[in-house]
This record gives sequence, structure tokens and C-alpha cells, in this order.
Amino acid sequence: MEQLLGQFSLGLFIMQTVLFVGLILLLKKFAWKPILDAVNEREEGIKNALLSAENAKKEMQNLKSDNEKLLADARAERDAMIKEAREIKEKMINDAKSEAQATGEKMIEQAKAAITSEKNAAMAELKNQVSSLSLEIAEKVLRDELSNKDSQTKLVEKMLGDAKLN
Repeated sequence: MEQLLGQFSLGLFIMQTVLFVGLILLLKKFAWKPILDAVNEREEGIKNALLSAENAKKEMQNLKSDNEKLLADARAERDAMIKEAREIKEKMINDAKSEAQATGEKMIEQAKAAITSEKNAAMAELKNQVSSLSLEIAEKVLRDELSNKDSQTKLVEKMLGDAKLN
């Protein structure tokens, strides 16, 4: 260090100081301001990017909750539609059963009525045949009875006797 002080030159020192101050002033005017502006711009850009990322994150959360809500609403609507479809199916089945039962009962009633009318027609036909047969038999019996003179007299007396009793 002594050697350094021994070689010290005041003119050189002043010249170096002036050059150093000039260099600092030049750097301040032309370099420091643009460098600081660039650093500030970069810092501002980073802040804006962070804010944008935070806003995007919040928006994504909002969209996610909205999507979940829409999904829940869609599920509820689907469940309601399925329930309604089941109710319609049950109603259609019950209506079809009721209609089939009513149709069956109507057919049974018609069959009963047809059977009754056929039975009555058969009974009337049977009565007609029985009465025809009875008349034929009575006619044959009367012919046999009336062919004999003694039988005719007995029959007339018998009828007269019966008529007086009534």
C-alpha cells in the first residue's frame, strides 16, 4: 500500500474521478433509466400475469361450480323425466287392464244374454213340440175311444159327471 501511495498522482486522480463521474452521469441518463424502466415494466408484467392467473383460477372455479350445478340440474331433470315416464307407463298398464276387464265383463254379459235367449228359444221349441206331441197323442187316444160306441157313451157320462162336480 505504501507503494501505491508513493506513485499517487493528483492529476491522474482528478482525471479518473471526472471520467468516473461523467461515466456515471452518462449511464444514469442513457442506461440506468432504460434499464430501470425495463425492470419496472417486467415487474408490472409479472404482477399483471399473476393477477390474470388468479382471475383465471377464480373463473375456472366459478365455471367448475356452474358445471357441477348444471350437471346436478340435468340429473334432477333426468330423474324427473324417468319418474314421469314410469308414472305414465303404470297409468297405461292400469288403463289397459281396466279396459280389458271391462271388455271381458261385457263379453261375459253378452254371452250370458245369448245363452239365456237360446235357452228360452229352446224351451219354447220344446214346449211347442211337447204340445204338438200331446195333441197328436190325445187325438189318437180320442179316435181309439170314439171308435167304440160303448166307450163313447162312458166318456160322455164321465165328462158330465165331472162337469157337475165342478
